[in-house]
Formats: sequence, C-alpha cells, structure tokens
Amino acid sequence: MTLRFSRTILAATAAFALSSAALHAEMADDELNINGDTPITVKAPAASHLEGHLDEVYSGWLFRTDDTRAMEQDDFDNPIMIFAEKGMDNWSVADGSEGKSCADCHGDISEGMKGVRATMPKLNAKGELWSMEDYINDCRTNRMGAEAWGWDSGPMHNMTVAISVQSRGMPVNVTIDGDAAPFWEKGKEMYYTRYGQLELSCASCHEENYGNFIRADHLSQGQIQAFPVYRLKNAGVVSIHNRFKGCIRDTRAETFGVGSPEFHALELYVASRGMGLDIEGGGVRP
Repeated sequence: MTLRFSRTILAATAAFALSSAALHAEMADDELNINGDTPITVKAPAASHLEGHLDEVYSGWLFRTDDTRAMEQDDFDNPIMIFAEKGMDNWSVADGSEGKSCADCHGDISEGMKGVRATMPKLNAKGELWSMEDYINDCRTNRMGAEAWGWDSGPMHNMTVAISVQSRGMPVNVTIDGDAAPFWEKGKEMYYTRYGQLELSCASCHEENYGNFIRADHLSQGQIQAFPVYRLKNAGVVSIHNRFKGCIRDTRAETFGVGSPEFHALELYVASRGMGLDIEGGGVRP
C-alpha cells in the first residue's frame, strides 16, 4: 500500500466517522450555577466575527454527561479546586532573590486577579501576545527574582487555576482588533488549516461536526473559557496549549509546542469564538 493511498484511506475513514448521523447526540438542556450563587452563561448568540460560521456558541459543559456536569456545579465535588487552593496558598509565599510574593504587588488574589482570565491572551507592553502563563513567569523572573515555572508544571497549574477562579461568571473579553489583529488572523488561519495524516482542521470537529461522536468523544465547539480544566482521563489539570497539542497530535501530525507562537495565536482566535460565554474558572472534562 503506498503512503498516498494510505493517507487517503485514513482521511476518508475520519470523514466518515465525523459525518455519520447515527453518532449524533443532542447537548444537554441545562444551566450551570456554581455553588448555587454563581450563574455561568453557557450558551449565547455568536459574536459578529463568526457570521457565516456559527449562529450560537455553547460551552463544552453542555456536551458532557450528567455526572461530569454535576461535578462542576459544586466546588466540593470539583476536583480542580484542590489545585486552586494550592495556588491560593502559594499566592502569599515569598520566593526568589527579591523576597517577594504575588500578594506583595497584586494584593489579595480575589481583587488583584479579578477579570484577568477573561482577557487572556493579550498583548504585553512590547506588543507580544502572551498567555496567562507568560505573565506569571514574567512576574517570577523579573519582579521576584525566582525561577520560571514550566508551562505544564504543578505550580503553574495551581496558580493558573487559582487566578481563573477569580473571573468566574465574567464574560470572555479578549481584544482582537488593533495591534492584536495580525495574531488573531494567524490563529484563524490555523483553525481552518487541515493537519496530519487524517487531514483534519479544528473546524472539522468543532464547527462542522459538534454534537457528533468521534470514537467515544461527544464533540463540542472546542470552547476554552473553562480552561484550565480538570480532565478525568488525565486525573489532573490540563492547560489550553496542552489540549491544542493533543488535538493536533490526534490528527497524526507533528504538533507545535506549548508556549509556541502558533499556539498563542490559536489561543486568541479560539478564545474570541467564545465571546458571549462566561469564564467557568476551573471546568471538568472527560
């Protein structure tokens, strides 16, 4: 069997799996209200820049099982809150040559970080597109004199979750015009580019086939406003870029690295697709 023929078979198999009407399941008709006092918008009209692509946007929470959705409704049942608590504890711990903690500059995390997650990723003072992880490491290395954390290290997961919780219930509010526009356009191009032997794009699954099943996965719109999330499959926290990496790997392609320019741009575009939805501040996914 030639490589070209093999790739054709793989692509055809993937297309068939995605297009099979028998594998479709409706999303849940449910409302997310965390702890009974924090209502979260999980469905909304699509933003104007999605005209011709989506009419409405839906949180991935609506595509999960009853049990998984219930875990996110209550912080006592949500396993990601263990990591959030560790991050909050570390907020006031001094580190590095400057002997400073996060709290020394930013004050109480509930005030200093309120709304931050909703605006990420965003441009820094030099016009570079940064994710939350970049801002955290900039503070650590340049203000605290501490070592940078690995993108998917335990301490970084703990802190990104702790910061995200402070924006619960706030609408996604990323900037996509002005100096951010070229990054957004690059991310959009990536979103519709087919990758790998399976020749699938992000849109193949999350725009054209959300609601369908591929293998045992009920495809959502691929929204990221719940990230970082606790993934039951991994029994741990998963970052946005880590999930991107896994998706591209699943197309049987060489993937980009976490923290890469490509994933920064893709993060901005995908975040903009969720405008109208609220930050969930620690979602639970299968």
